[in-house]
Amino acid sequence: MSEFEALPIVCKDGYQLAARFYAHTNKEKQNLPVLICPATGITKQFYHSFATWLSEQGFDVMVFDFRGIGESLHGQLKDSTASIVQWGELDIPAAIDVLLNKTHAQQVYLLGHSAGGQLMGVNANHHKVAKVVAVSGSSGHIKGLKGRTKILAPIMFKGIFPLARLTLGYGPTNAIGMGENLPKDVAREWAQFCSKPGYILNAVGKTIHEDFHSKVHTPITVLWSSDDEIATEANVRDLLRLYPNAHTDMIELKPASYNHKMIGHMLMFKKSHQNLWPVIAKQLLIAS
Repeated sequence: MSEFEALPIVCKDGYQLAARFYAHTNKEKQNLPVLICPATGITKQFYHSFATWLSEQGFDVMVFDFRGIGESLHGQLKDSTASIVQWGELDIPAAIDVLLNKTHAQQVYLLGHSAGGQLMGVNANHHKVAKVVAVSGSSGHIKGLKGRTKILAPIMFKGIFPLARLTLGYGPTNAIGMGENLPKDVAREWAQFCSKPGYILNAVGKTIHEDFHSKVHTPITVLWSSDDEIATEANVRDLLRLYPNAHTDMIELKPASYNHKMIGHMLMFKKSHQNLWPVIAKQLLIAS
């Protein structure tokens, strides 16, 4: 028997996303299901082990590929018109509705990784989310970066992406070890949003015409690691300030405290770091 059920998600504009549903395998079912929203360029397969573990803890879980990524890419990448704005305005709201319909729940827990936890302010279904746990969630502001990423990001945003848009028709992130290659508008918006404080707020009034940031009352907790070069403390604070009417919390994890040499931006969902999974699950159940 498969560990998951393949589910289609049809968005308001008719675009179809690929998703996996992991039914709870613990007889003590948790009240609300979990929607895992991936990081930029990361496919649902990356979260398979973690989603399976969550289902063993009694959660119904769904994870999906954003449009233009993984099995939610239809046709050639260079022809994709997917954008980060569409991820927040169309993909996440549709995923929430599909998960609620599947589980007959009233709300979901939204577990967002990086970009997946940064789009509540453009999500019209924000009121259907009981709590957000944003793993490595931040604004990604270029001036708040540190380490090697602080050097490489300007090269990628100002050099590689604009050139590749003209020559390849997409953002070649796979070649530099940053997940799947990106649709050209995802790459463009990523550079745009991270160039100034406030992330997606930089698109309000331009490509975004419905801004829900001040209307979000959903509690938001960010879990980030002290060695994360993108979700630094400054960038986590920069994200959370966008939600003035939500209860927000920041929890910093230090690798040595969990017997790891590093955690960084990506490792919390790896089997090698599964001793962190109960820390994440605990935050889902803590009401703010």
